[in-house]
Amino acid sequence: MDQTAAQLDRSTLMALVDASRAIIGEFELEAVFTRLAEHAAAVLQAEGASVLLFDEPRKKLVFATAIGPGAEAIVGERFDAELGIAGQAVKNRRAMCVNDVRANRHFFPGIDAKTQMRTRGILAAPLIHQDQVLGVVEVLNPVDREAFNRRDLELFEVFANMVSAALASAQAYDRVSRQNIGHAAGRQADRPVGQSAAINHAIEMCRKVALSNATVLLYGETGTGKELAARSIHDYSERRDKPFIAINCAALPETLLESELFGHEKGAFTGATAQKLGRFELASGGTLFLDEIGEISPAIQVKLLRVIQEREFVRVGGTKTITSDVRIVAATNRDLKREMEAGRFREDLYYRLNVFPIELPPLRDRIEDLPLLIEHFVKQIAPSLGVAPPMVTDAALSALMQYDWPGNIRELRNVVERCTLLAGASGGIGVEVLPREIVEQSPSSADRAHSAGSANGEADANSASKLAEHERALIVKALNETRWNQSAAARTLGISRDHLRYRIKKYGLKRPK
Repeated sequence: MDQTAAQLDRSTLMALVDASRAIIGEFELEAVFTRLAEHAAAVLQAEGASVLLFDEPRKKLVFATAIGPGAEAIVGERFDAELGIAGQAVKNRRAMCVNDVRANRHFFPGIDAKTQMRTRGILAAPLIHQDQVLGVVEVLNPVDREAFNRRDLELFEVFANMVSAALASAQAYDRVSRQNIGHAAGRQADRPVGQSAAINHAIEMCRKVALSNATVLLYGETGTGKELAARSIHDYSERRDKPFIAINCAALPETLLESELFGHEKGAFTGATAQKLGRFELASGGTLFLDEIGEISPAIQVKLLRVIQEREFVRVGGTKTITSDVRIVAATNRDLKREMEAGRFREDLYYRLNVFPIELPPLRDRIEDLPLLIEHFVKQIAPSLGVAPPMVTDAALSALMQYDWPGNIRELRNVVERCTLLAGASGGIGVEVLPREIVEQSPSSADRAHSAGSANGEADANSASKLAEHERALIVKALNETRWNQSAAARTLGISRDHLRYRIKKYGLKRPK
């Protein structure tokens, strides 16, 4: 404790110690703000007090809490950090005492207009921890005396120094808590699997945009892996160590979706028995994935647009403005441009979201990835079912290659799980365990012979394309099974090693990293 503190009388020292103990004993950030303001007013015997946070990236000061007449009217208000007496405390990094505020050119009377309180004098001290300005604490109007004195200023400096570490600890605790909630809420996802040109292009686009903070809009049919792509963008970005939070906008009615996105205050509506943080707060510093964005109502569209534009929002039932540092990745299986033209989706929101569009290809357009995907899912699923990973027979793979996969990768995973379970002790996935619709869609040998003899050039071209896809899939399967030992793969396929090398080059195959 410094010399000034040592000269304070015992009652004042005890008040400081009690204040420090009370503030350090709190972990919830908003409770720390409240305690800090209450004890600042009590120690300095002032009519009111406030805590302002310094938003350094935006150079703003934000009222985190305030006590005194009309104080609730200014919570959440923000202004340029160079303005006001609080701004001078930040700029000069020292406490200030102003007893005749209206004679001070830095005083901003707009706050009095909001609170309906007449400010006579102010003490303002920066909250500094490890040479970083966290914010400002202010007390207003001394009680039972005309003005603050030098002893008050020195006492206030001691108070600010004592509580700065507690505020820093509370902010750190809050960040860790949000990250833990975020990591628990975010499903552990794999990155997209495949070697086809279509999926490689999508992956490359994800990697490129990840290096920026641009908003991304993922297009694709249901089940094409849009959440996997969103997570890969997060994993490639500088936000990778912060939360990844996902929400399906189509899964909740409008009222619940608003609460899930922005949070709510206690008593905001029936059943709101406690304050709840929304997804925007949980994702602070990280990435928020808004799935099925095309399903949100016009009212939610307006509120979402404001968050994207202003980077701030208000909880349901609240008045405090909360800053949002979140990278947004949205996804839809709808044609949002057509929805916009039909008046069902806001034009301004569409252009805010469609900054960097990426299309995820359907499985039928990357069918050559099927062997890799099957192998990937089998390795995932078999241990959870307590069975050995089964092999896929050539006949079963051929049938799977012929199927159109309307449900895309999600449907494929479900089929692989069913077949792995049914394969049981046989150790192999054959045609007999495939779902009926897949077997029925796969052409019979007679159909293929008829197709080969057809005079229809388009049918011949389609048959040739399917044959090439099938051949490529068999080669990939053999290479993966032999861990890319080309000699062993060639023996499995019954072809020469030179022939295999030619096919590898022809189909542009590369060993997975």
